[in-house]
Amino acid sequence: MVVVIEAVVEVVVVVVVVVVVVVVVVVVVVIVVVVVAAVVVVVVVVVVVVVVVVVVVEVVVVVVEVVVVVVVVVLVVLVVVLVGVVLVVVVVVQ
Repeated sequence: MVVVIEAVVEVVVVVVVVVVVVVVVVVVVVIVVVVVAAVVVVVVVVVVVVVVVVVVVEVVVVVVEVVVVVVVVVLVVLVVVLVGVVLVVVVVVQ
């Protein structure tokens, strides 16, 4: 009878140890999956932010180029008008 009880206790201990090991492995796998998912999310967020910053910088560069062209055109027109006015004044005075 004592041998049967010892055998049952040994089987129960083995089953408990196996269950604990399986639970620990499952928990570790879940933690690893969560950490990998978090890293992937962080990488995706960083990539999106970098893309948005690059697009914004490109838009700003285009806007600055357009503003520079408009300013140059306006200055050229003003110079032409001023030269014309000066020529008219010189012709009228003479």
